[in-house]
Amino acid sequence: MLVQERMSQPVITILPDESLHDALGLMRTKSIRRLPVVNKRGRLVGIVSEGDLLHASPSDASSLSIWEMNHLLSKLTVDELMTKDVIAVPEDTPLEEAARIMADNKIGGLPIVRDGAAVGIITETDLFKVFLEMLGARESGVRAAVIVPNVPGELAKLTGGVFEVGGNILALGTFLGERTDNREVVLKVNGVEKETLLKSVQPIVERVVDIRDSPAA
Repeated sequence: MLVQERMSQPVITILPDESLHDALGLMRTKSIRRLPVVNKRGRLVGIVSEGDLLHASPSDASSLSIWEMNHLLSKLTVDELMTKDVIAVPEDTPLEEAARIMADNKIGGLPIVRDGAAVGIITETDLFKVFLEMLGARESGVRAAVIVPNVPGELAKLTGGVFEVGGNILALGTFLGERTDNREVVLKVNGVEKETLLKSVQPIVERVVDIRDSPAA
C-alpha cells in the first residue's frame, strides 16, 4: 500500500504571508491540526502546526500590555512560525516507510509531494485507521493471537488450519514475538466458533496468547 492510497487530498494549504489568526481559523474550520505551507506556485516551502501557532508569542512579551501583545500577535505571519526544513515524501512511498519516518522524527503529519508541489498529507490519524483495518477491528469474528516459530511454512500451517475448519480470515498481522526466533500472529476469523478455532490452531502454534469473540466496533 502506498501513501497516495490513504493520504488526505486535496490537501488544505496556506500561503506564507497569511496571518497567525487566519491559519488558526482555517485549522478550526477544517478540523485539522497542521497545514502545509506553499508558495504561489503551489510548491511546498514549510509546514505549520496548531502547536506552533498556539505557542507563538512576540519577544519581550512580559513587558507588554495585553492589548499590545494581541496587536503584535495579529501581525505574526505563517512564515515566521512554520518549520522550513519540512520532511516530505513522494506519493509512491510505501505506507510503512512513511510511518517509520514519522515515528523516527516524532512528527504527526507528513506532506506528500509531486514534483515539489504539495498534493496530499498523511497523518497519525490516517495510520491509526489503517491499523484498525489491518487487524479487522471494525468486523465481527473470532480474534486470535498466537505465537509461531519464525521459520518458513509456519504461517501456511496456521492459515491451513483455519481453512480446514471452515474459517475465513478477515485480517492478519504479524508482530515481533517473545524471542528473536518466534513471531506473534494476530488474526480475525469469521465462519467458525471460538472453541473450534482454538482446537484447530492449538496443535499448530507454540502458544495461544489470547482468543475471544470480537464484535464489530
